[in-house]
Amino acid sequence: MSFPPSSVVSPAGQVSASANALPVEFMFSQIMAAVQKSQTEISDLRQECAELRMANASLERQIREGFQQNGNGNYYASSRIGSGFATPVPSSPLLRAKSPFLSAHSIPSLLTPPINHNPSPLGDNVVTPYQLGVRDIPGFYVVIPAGGAGTRLWPLSREEHPKFLLDLTLKGRSLIQATWDRLLPLSSPARTTVVAGPGHVKSIREQLPDLLAHNLFCEPGPKDSMAAIGLAAAVLAKRDPNAVIGSFAADHMISGDDAFLSAVAEAVEVAKKDYLVTIGIAPSHPSTGFGYIRLGNKLCFKDAPNARLVSSFKEKPDARTAAAYIGTGNYRWNAGMFVTKATVLMDLLKDYKPDLHDGLQKIAAVWNDEALRQTTLNEIWPQLEKIPIDNAVAEPAAAEGKVAVVPATFGWDDVGDFSSLADLLPAESNQPRVLGDSALVLTEQVAGGIVVPGSGRLITCLGVDDLVIVDMPDTLLVTTRARSQEVKRLVKKCRDAGWKQLL
Repeated sequence: MSFPPSSVVSPAGQVSASANALPVEFMFSQIMAAVQKSQTEISDLRQECAELRMANASLERQIREGFQQNGNGNYYASSRIGSGFATPVPSSPLLRAKSPFLSAHSIPSLLTPPINHNPSPLGDNVVTPYQLGVRDIPGFYVVIPAGGAGTRLWPLSREEHPKFLLDLTLKGRSLIQATWDRLLPLSSPARTTVVAGPGHVKSIREQLPDLLAHNLFCEPGPKDSMAAIGLAAAVLAKRDPNAVIGSFAADHMISGDDAFLSAVAEAVEVAKKDYLVTIGIAPSHPSTGFGYIRLGNKLCFKDAPNARLVSSFKEKPDARTAAAYIGTGNYRWNAGMFVTKATVLMDLLKDYKPDLHDGLQKIAAVWNDEALRQTTLNEIWPQLEKIPIDNAVAEPAAAEGKVAVVPATFGWDDVGDFSSLADLLPAESNQPRVLGDSALVLTEQVAGGIVVPGSGRLITCLGVDDLVIVDMPDTLLVTTRARSQEVKRLVKKCRDAGWKQLL
């Protein structure tokens, strides 16, 4: 047996490398050891995330079991939970249909049984009493941007009936209705506004009958979040120069409303000090589908003890980078929630995007004159830059120390694709989730996945796992949960192939 010249043999017969030259076998073993250690760490991280999800699910079940249901279908707190639910229920939209499509539409309903819904003062997901004595925040205005077609949820979500108008959990409330219910205690209908496109105005009015006509801002066409939120800020600043606005997307889902409302109230206090404030969501797993916020120094405000500066915003990372972010404990998901003074937002826009600022100010100046408003919108709106609020003002302002973040603990999901939607629906162990009439879905040896029986015909599955099956009367989608983020590519292909009527 021979060894390389740079190696020596120990008395025990083992080979050791000199400091100047390591044998290939030794280097390879070191590399494999490092790879094995990395795989072990990743496996441990996945296990911790899974245990956290299970613990959260168990906690939610225990809390739900603390409620009893009376004969009228209403829930009341049992003796194990305090009497914090004595607050009168505010007026809110009522269920007007019996399917995920909550208004008349060309697509038939998903044949689900009728649901008796009595909205909670804090929305559908309330689990504990909200401790603050007064929820209303004087001078706080809610802005709900209701845009986008939700192309990753096609063919369930369509351009004329996007996901924020759908009841995606079959609780009897669309996403925009749940958003309205959740935020109403903070602002009242008088200070709750919605920004939407002309194609969705009618449906929004049907689903939100308490929305005041002058608080529904119609944008002529999609220009991304900066133009939509900026339009509301410009108009509200004219109505109330001291207005603090909070922007919350119409199509997100939140659990733990008490924690959500507390975070918003804290963000308002920081916004009063002339910061642009975002709410950072504690990540439950190393997601590659969300942007991240890096936490900076604490601000040490008495009325906002959790507030920090935003060190930087990070784009959607790859899996390894996302895991590294979570490992540091210094990152939060960017949910696109912003709270600030309307005038501060316009000043930031003037600094970073002056043309967009000037255009929105011209529109706001004539907003109360309907004839002049439409003429000005037709002239100016098509020329406005299409850009998200993050890129337009949040990122450059953060670099100058003008952006703060309130780290929060409530559950959040943007329901961005069928895989995330599947996680929000109940299911038997090792069975697919069903959005619709479960009697229309028969399976054998099928685990995971999600099935939408929207056509009314029977769907049968044998020996396939983690599939996404969306069966609508006019089209059928079949993919996997792993590829569900790519559904928007199919939408583009349908458009290019001349199937625009299905979009």
